[in-house]
Amino acid sequence: MARPSDFAVSDDPRVQAQLDRLGTLSVPQGRIGLDTIRLLLDRLDNPQRRLPPVFHVAGTNGKGSTCAFLRAALEAAGKTVHVFTSPHLVRFNERIRVAGKLIEDAMLAALLAEVLDAAEAAGIGASFFEIATAAAFLAFSRVPADACVIEVGLGGRFDATNVIETPTVCGIASLGIDHEAFLLAAEDGVPADPLARIAFEKSGIVKRGAPMVTLDYTPAMNRTIAERASLTGARHVMRTRDWSVEPTPEGFIYRDGKGTLTLPAPAMPGAHQITNAGLAIAMLRHQSAVAVPDTALAQAMHRARWPARLQRLGEGPLTALLPPGTACWLDGGHNPDAGQALARHFDRTGARIHLVIGMLANKDPAALLEPLRQRLASVTVVPVPGHACHEPSAFAEIPSIPRPATAGDVVEALQALTIDPASGDIVLIAGSLYLAGVVLRENGEIPN
Repeated sequence: MARPSDFAVSDDPRVQAQLDRLGTLSVPQGRIGLDTIRLLLDRLDNPQRRLPPVFHVAGTNGKGSTCAFLRAALEAAGKTVHVFTSPHLVRFNERIRVAGKLIEDAMLAALLAEVLDAAEAAGIGASFFEIATAAAFLAFSRVPADACVIEVGLGGRFDATNVIETPTVCGIASLGIDHEAFLLAAEDGVPADPLARIAFEKSGIVKRGAPMVTLDYTPAMNRTIAERASLTGARHVMRTRDWSVEPTPEGFIYRDGKGTLTLPAPAMPGAHQITNAGLAIAMLRHQSAVAVPDTALAQAMHRARWPARLQRLGEGPLTALLPPGTACWLDGGHNPDAGQALARHFDRTGARIHLVIGMLANKDPAALLEPLRQRLASVTVVPVPGHACHEPSAFAEIPSIPRPATAGDVVEALQALTIDPASGDIVLIAGSLYLAGVVLRENGEIPN
């Protein structure tokens, strides 16, 4: 297996030189807030104030897929779209899509150098993500486009993307417990209930004049979001109350105060993608800056893609190690909400699962194992290369699952599986987006 890196590697020496500089950055212990990113952007003449209409998306799970639906619908409407998402899976370029295309190496190297030089000259101790955000905003301010889709990196209130002052619309996808050390850190004046606190952090992206479109959460979470919206004078547009989606055998029905749409099923697998598509549609229909016809919304269901989220791997060096016809799925989910989504999807198929799993040491192994345990035919634990990750003993402590095997990497794990081609059993590689990036590279499916 190729050696991965948090910051990726590049065949272009100009890009690699800047990635090496990025790789030395870290967030000073205990620092939170937007002061640093604001200072950095001020040194760059505040590019965040010269962006096309911004669609800003937060959430625990589903925010990346929601961004994919937004982009697909806007492009189906003939619009040119900038997109900033994270993390990347294989190449840093995946984070920044300029006017519909992944940023080219020459532009990426120049932008990263410009931002890093500005930070160093001013003595600004910016983090990796703050540098990446500033580079994306610089690119988006210099290249014309009709719209900008921006995914929150972590949380919302203190995320570097939250320097956006006048978004067109904000959206919040599925919410759950994740990144506890940061999002649930003790602080005065915040909700004590953990889920309400998560809602408080995510809804921190709300801005005056921009509709806040959300799903329907627990009563305490809904109240928290409504209060945040009310304080800024933003309209809170909530699922079940203001919009809804209903699955049908052929797809789903979307409803809101503007009418009803009958839409095809999303090409992205998983029933949860109907929810993510609905959120994107609601965001598009509750803003007025960019016109998107209903026909484009339907086309977006077929066009939207988001790698390593319930992705069935194609033919390649890794899948060739399995018996012919064996489906091999890849998912980077690592929290309870993601585990439940995987379970709902595979429960419908009835297939037994041979799970190859690697999880970072700060994640809970039971988050994926417990929802899937009734379908597990085998469990093989692999390391997440280059990262502190759970030992096999952490998985062995989970009751009612097959005794975990171990392998040195995904290749070894797949080679060791015993699968009857006639059984209908499937393989699922899951637990970490870092691991997913390695898998995509090794199977020749680099995201573009």
